[in-house]
Amino acid sequence: MENNVQPASLTHFVRQEPFDPYAVETDRGGTSDLDQASQLRLMWWRFRRHKPALISGILLIAAYVMILFVEFLAPYRVHTRHMDYIYAPPQSVHLFHEGSFVGPFVYGMSMKLDMVTLQRVYSEDTSKVQPIRFFCRGENYHFWGMVKSDLHLVCPAKEGQMFLMGTDRLGRDMLSRIIYGARISLTIGLLGVTTSFVLGIIIGGLAGYWGGWFDLVTQRVIEMLHSIPSIPLWLALAAIMPADWSPLLIYLGITFILGLLDWTGLARAVRSKLFSLREEDYVLAAQLMGAGSARIIGRHLIPGFMSHLIASATLTIPSMILGETTLSFLGLGLRPPITSWGVLLTEARTVSIVALYPWLLLPVVPVIFVILAFNFLGDGLRDAADPYK
Repeated sequence: MENNVQPASLTHFVRQEPFDPYAVETDRGGTSDLDQASQLRLMWWRFRRHKPALISGILLIAAYVMILFVEFLAPYRVHTRHMDYIYAPPQSVHLFHEGSFVGPFVYGMSMKLDMVTLQRVYSEDTSKVQPIRFFCRGENYHFWGMVKSDLHLVCPAKEGQMFLMGTDRLGRDMLSRIIYGARISLTIGLLGVTTSFVLGIIIGGLAGYWGGWFDLVTQRVIEMLHSIPSIPLWLALAAIMPADWSPLLIYLGITFILGLLDWTGLARAVRSKLFSLREEDYVLAAQLMGAGSARIIGRHLIPGFMSHLIASATLTIPSMILGETTLSFLGLGLRPPITSWGVLLTEARTVSIVALYPWLLLPVVPVIFVILAFNFLGDGLRDAADPYK
């Protein structure tokens, strides 16, 4: 018996919009702009899926914005002394007093001298409630050394004291000094990386593009630097700087030393990359059009692996910060009156000081967090820049 079922009539759909040759049909019937997205946008899409790197990037941006306003954020000036509160322990912040809500406040401190150990012993005086003030008038300062002001984010109560991270051997507030030290420790990493990248890109780029005797000499110099232990080399270079230099010259000298010692790894990475890229057709086309070596390297070769350089920078900055901290801790880096995290850690050199006053080790906490944040950020940028991810 024959099947007399007639096929259903086919419907035809005609799209009225102009044809877009660059649009890509998706499973949902829409179009995707992946083919039109720039390399930076693709990197951003991959980077924001890396949550630790994204959070680390936000924290680092906040830290670098903070160093622009350290005078406003710190409750005291960096060298303000409180002679009645030498080696005072950190004060606790309270919200309630005798069952009543007061708001953020600290109790006053009373001190007595232990005649056996000759150690200052501090205790909370619960009869003195000292509310913490916000956006208040406090000690005078010159913002970036130019604009005079006395506005602070937080201040102690009038006629009161507030040492949330304790004080040092001269009665200086540790929290204020850590905030001021961030300006030096964080910027020395950026300046050191700039020096390292200029040397690494120029020397590694010329070695990879030219090759020959220049590459041979460069590789031997790099191998010689790698054969020298890092700590003795740091000590030798730091000892060269004259003791009568100003703090600014010492700061620039330490920056140059850190950049001078860290360019070798980047130079080798740039050299190996240029060895492969210099054989590409577009390089030959640029040579035939009369472009010089500097233009070919700077305009055609370096942008080809700029994402790798960005990831390398985020992984190099922590080593710069750690190098400055190490040199300053050993007494061969920055010296007072410059304040950095490494300089602050010199107060905790001996075991007896650490045992009696452990809050003097608090400057190591921001060092750890910043180094971890930069490493997470570098991992995220490296994964985002990988074209095969």
